[in-house]
Amino acid sequence: MIDYTVNAEDEELQINGIGYFLNCIDDLIEIGEIGLFGACRFNLKNFSIINDQLGRDNGTKVMRRFLDGLELKIGVDHVLCRLGGDNFVLLFHKASLDQLRYYLTGQDIYVDEDESVYVSASAGIFMMPENGMNRHIIMDAISVAAKSAKDAESQDYIVFYDHALYEKDEREKYIHNVFSQAIENKEFKVYYQPKVNLKNYMMTGAEALCRWVHNEEVVSPGEFIPVYEKSQAICKLDFYMLEQVCKDLRRWLDEGRQVVRVSVNLSRRHLRNQKTLSNILEIIDKYDIPHKYIEIELTETTMDQNFDSIKRLVVGLKDNGIAASVDDFGTGYSSLNMLREAPWEVLKIDRSYLPDTKKYDEKRHSMLKHVIAIASDMGFECIVEGVETLEQLKMIKRNNCFMAQGYYFDKPLPVEEFEEKLIYEQ
Repeated sequence: MIDYTVNAEDEELQINGIGYFLNCIDDLIEIGEIGLFGACRFNLKNFSIINDQLGRDNGTKVMRRFLDGLELKIGVDHVLCRLGGDNFVLLFHKASLDQLRYYLTGQDIYVDEDESVYVSASAGIFMMPENGMNRHIIMDAISVAAKSAKDAESQDYIVFYDHALYEKDEREKYIHNVFSQAIENKEFKVYYQPKVNLKNYMMTGAEALCRWVHNEEVVSPGEFIPVYEKSQAICKLDFYMLEQVCKDLRRWLDEGRQVVRVSVNLSRRHLRNQKTLSNILEIIDKYDIPHKYIEIELTETTMDQNFDSIKRLVVGLKDNGIAASVDDFGTGYSSLNMLREAPWEVLKIDRSYLPDTKKYDEKRHSMLKHVIAIASDMGFECIVEGVETLEQLKMIKRNNCFMAQGYYFDKPLPVEEFEEKLIYEQ
């Protein structure tokens, strides 16, 4: 057995880097002992906050103590190296797996005698077979698993690399690589889901939803949207959708139909671009669409972005007669101050606020009631999405919300079916 040690100095945190780690992998493969080890890539979660709270010197001390505790936990047969910042790679003996998982889940680390902080990690782990290994396969495996573990939607912050994860990664790469061709081939389609006024049960609006028809199959938005959200591709897709909506609106107006306001989703990535508002206006005005027929939806999870960027965009939309809405309210951590400061027009309450009609949920019912009241008091147009049953509909109305969207009324409809609902002007 080769005994690798980490060259570390407590204060400066001088730890061997990736070159040393790769050389250790090569040595273990050469002597035929790679199958005794697992590889791990991990990231200390929210460590920038610890640095901000404690100062960088104390942050370094905490990191060093966390790593010292890790080394003690997993024993002598390991290699720990730093990729940079709060990212690390580790070779560990397979017998230490349980100790490793337990430790990375989270530990209280003392700064001094009176103060401690909780440090945990997200990690990708690859339990290596005896044969067929090389440094590239191992690094790819732990990188893919670590990316999955760090994903905001991941329910498990320690992810093991396996064939299913490999296939998922390959699928994401494929989805990313065919994007430009799919745009060129007009494979992304607009589906419209009606919004209904509960006082007269008339359609008063619609949400434009993206559907991808690829190789004669419909790809779920839950599969491709998260992939495109990781790059600027989502911005191109958003503007493509807006343009398709404007083309439809222009045709309906020219045909003399009674059109309704259509809401279009906008990714948080647009907030980094100072030209987002002008790009929106350019597309809408290209088709001479009255601004009152367009609504821009920003999801609540966007609210963790720069406050000034959000406010500037929403103010700009309002100044140009375009409604702005907070979508999926209740799924994130938006501040009421953000709702107060920016001139939103619409608050869309997420379906998660709707109680399960099979059993009475007092807390959820109370939350729904008070969110509707807040929206009303702040002057928002309030709409609940995801309405599927008559009981949910009655509950919404009892709590004085009179706009709804969901399968109880209509699923998202292809343009040909939706436009049949748009009657002609008399």
